Amino acid sequence: MYPDQKYPDLERLSDRSRVEAKTRRRGRLKIFLGYAAGVGKTFAMLEAAHRQKEEGVEVLIGWVETHALEETGALLKGLAVWPGRRIETRGKVLFELDVEGILARRPQLVLVDDLAHTNLPGGRHLKRFQDIEELLAAGIDVYTTIDVQYWESLNDIVFQITGVRVLETVPDRVFDRADEIELVDLPTEELIRRLAEGRIKHHNQAAGVKDALFRQGNLTALRELAMRQAAEHTDHQMRASMQSQATPGPWLAGERILVSLSSHPVGERLVRAGRKLADELKAEWFVLFVETADHLGMPPQNRIRINDNLALAERLGAHVVKASANSVAEEVLRFCQQHNITKIIAGRPRRPRWLEFLKPSVIEEIFQKSGRIDVFVVNESQDKPESKGLESWLPHRPLLHYLGSLGLVGAATIISIFIRSGINPVNLVMIYLAAVVLTAVFLGRGPSMLASLVSVAVFDFFIVNPRFSLAVDDTQYLITFAGLLIVGLVISNSATLLRNQVEALQLREMHAQVLNRFGQQLTSAVTLDQVLEITLQN
Repeated sequence: MYPDQKYPDLERLSDRSRVEAKTRRRGRLKIFLGYAAGVGKTFAMLEAAHRQKEEGVEVLIGWVETHALEETGALLKGLAVWPGRRIETRGKVLFELDVEGILARRPQLVLVDDLAHTNLPGGRHLKRFQDIEELLAAGIDVYTTIDVQYWESLNDIVFQITGVRVLETVPDRVFDRADEIELVDLPTEELIRRLAEGRIKHHNQAAGVKDALFRQGNLTALRELAMRQAAEHTDHQMRASMQSQATPGPWLAGERILVSLSSHPVGERLVRAGRKLADELKAEWFVLFVETADHLGMPPQNRIRINDNLALAERLGAHVVKASANSVAEEVLRFCQQHNITKIIAGRPRRPRWLEFLKPSVIEEIFQKSGRIDVFVVNESQDKPESKGLESWLPHRPLLHYLGSLGLVGAATIISIFIRSGINPVNLVMIYLAAVVLTAVFLGRGPSMLASLVSVAVFDFFIVNPRFSLAVDDTQYLITFAGLLIVGLVISNSATLLRNQVEALQLREMHAQVLNRFGQQLTSAVTLDQVLEITLQN
């Protein structure tokens, strides 16, 4: 593109520039994103460069492809152009971006077209995005252009849309570090008209590739994909700014809906309500299921219901997320903070009134801590009563665990009676606490709570004077009883929680091993019959 020019000796200047770059700020990267060649990315970049020059910024064109278009070429006037680096290959003289020269010149802003370009052999870097990263590291701002199909993580999606496998992809980290992504948009009909007029040039693309990319349906899908990526980048920047400045969310730049899913029958209604609200508000929506240690004892029908509701949410277009935490409400609110959620949809299952006083529901906790987030409540249908209530809430099964807890308390009592004569009765409380801990670790929360209550009564009856009576001759023992009861209950709950977490980790490890074995078996499958056989075996 650029004429051959004689280069000065820049090696000494380049070495000095590398040293100075260490003390400079990182340059700002602005990407002009399009959905196909010809939408006007280079034109938009040059217009933006002229605006920067008018504001007093030193602008340098490092590499720009005009494709012999008069309108684009006209915008080169008035801007300084740095000559390309001369490379001789196979008897031809070609040019590439001169990174060393630009580093030595050190402009404030440099324009580098075609971010996904692969450099010629013998260049400073293999890819042009690596050239740009070096310029940014030296504190030089960069404007560049690219089409959405070169986005690395979208490679498979683009292949599904167009049937074309793009090879010159750019890693997502380049887009993630971009300070600004400007969408350069053009109606697909106008783009096709430009193609028919011969105003669009392609880079080494075969006729079949051109036809695949420039079909009306493919262009529409790529256009939507580019819009979505630009919007997501802007949203990520907004949330990063909120977190860095410790700004309480949500920011009402756009609606985002979260459906908090549970194992109750109301889950299906929650998912459908979330989809309906998302359609009305034209909003992005998420479905979150938080698994806690309490879900280990979940009935099989509840687990099936959860999986069915998560599958339904995926079919309806939600972003489905599964998480593990100790508190459902805290995890829901943490997710809302991270994803700038503006509305929460949650269910209120039918529970006995007295249970609300002992243990507030998840929805009540969310209400209290939701702040500026709107909370929508979906009540459980009257025709689908939850068969829980007192019977399932009270931990009464299996009976042998409760008998075992009484046995441990009895053993602690026998030991205390034998050694009572030489030890202060207050110190014997430790023996009962040990029985409570053993019960919590091996028998569960219910038996350990029973052990705490019985320990207080037995300790008073058999150990404290007057013996064989619930009366006490020293009121200070009342403090001992209260301490034994409270500490016993706390220890029982803590030990049980730890036990449940260990079981949850073991269960997840088992699932991971099954999936890993399943994946290894699938990789060895060659035919469809083998895949079906492996699937049925697992």
